[in-house]
Amino acid sequence: MANRPLSGVRVLDMSTILAAPLASSLLGEFGAEVIKIEHPVMGDPARHYPPLEDGESAAWAMLGRGKRSVTIDLHHDEAAELVGRLVAAVDIVVTNFRPATLRRFRVDFDDLRAYRPDLVMVQVSAFGRTGPYADRPGFARVAEAFAGLTYRTGVPEWPPVFAGYPVADGVTGIYAAFAAMLALRQRDLTGQAQLADIPLYEPLLRMMEDFIVEYGATGENRERQGNQNPHISPNDLYRTRDGRWLALPASTEQMWRRLVKVMDAADLAVHDSMTARLEHRDEIEARVAAFVAAHDLEPLMSLLADAGVAAGPVNSAADICADPHVRARGSVVEVRDDRTGRTRLMQAPAGRFSGFDATIGHAAPALGADTADVLRDLAGLAEPEIHDLRHRGVV
Repeated sequence: MANRPLSGVRVLDMSTILAAPLASSLLGEFGAEVIKIEHPVMGDPARHYPPLEDGESAAWAMLGRGKRSVTIDLHHDEAAELVGRLVAAVDIVVTNFRPATLRRFRVDFDDLRAYRPDLVMVQVSAFGRTGPYADRPGFARVAEAFAGLTYRTGVPEWPPVFAGYPVADGVTGIYAAFAAMLALRQRDLTGQAQLADIPLYEPLLRMMEDFIVEYGATGENRERQGNQNPHISPNDLYRTRDGRWLALPASTEQMWRRLVKVMDAADLAVHDSMTARLEHRDEIEARVAAFVAAHDLEPLMSLLADAGVAAGPVNSAADICADPHVRARGSVVEVRDDRTGRTRLMQAPAGRFSGFDATIGHAAPALGADTADVLRDLAGLAEPEIHDLRHRGVV
């Protein structure tokens, strides 16, 4: 679709696993052509994450969709020049190698600018390119712990716990895609190459807006509070009569007044400020819990929705796939892989836009499926040269 906002933008995805590949996937969903470099033998490690079907990860259908796969062994002496020839034909390089690794492979920012003087490069790494930890390895869980998210996740009586999904990968992937757009805009305004240095931990730290300012104001660390919110009450997960769970955060005065009315609990209206409700949190949370426990989930959801109270069920994957709203919006879609004949459920691109559509594109490619075409069309190699590189294990 030529009218998508990133049509004509070409991205070289020189990354593995989750955060940086998510960034390139997001760019691809809105029109960019994404070329993924993978190791000729193993490919992206995410190809091998269980559950496996016919030796390939089911999750790879989501992680690799819409991309072209080119195999290059970056450890090989000839790889840097080969990457450079591809860089000359792209707008953005996305990578998540550590700074020292990029230098060792001779594919760092300064190396690649020799091939594309106005290159945009987005580098995701655990701790960024600067500072004493720049070359430390790290994954999402390391970043979550370092940024303080893990410290405040869990209940007070127990050790800290991870969130149910590696949040740092998702948040940083989205932030890296945003950074790519900023850098591309700046490149187009100035004509100069742009480097976006995005550590895994910094977007998380930025996201927790109350964390540092509260410490600065009080000198105290915010400790674990389970499902409770330090600034809002009522705010918890409450169990319904039929054994489901409901998220119910009364985050504003208006929402609190609506909840009091639907609960028929006029005596609670005396707690007419958030400060007052926090002071009487135990009483309020117990009353809300008893109210929710007296209802089955679906009738209660209808009651709350009619009253204008924000609330929602705690959904499993099965719940999400069966939900009529999810189905109506197309938030989950079926994608057919012509290569395997298999149809998979997966998340659709997020958001709907008035002037353009996002698209998933083609199914996830087989390892190296596009190597010959890309090296011929973008790097200018002839078939005998590509055959020779394959024979010597470079691609």
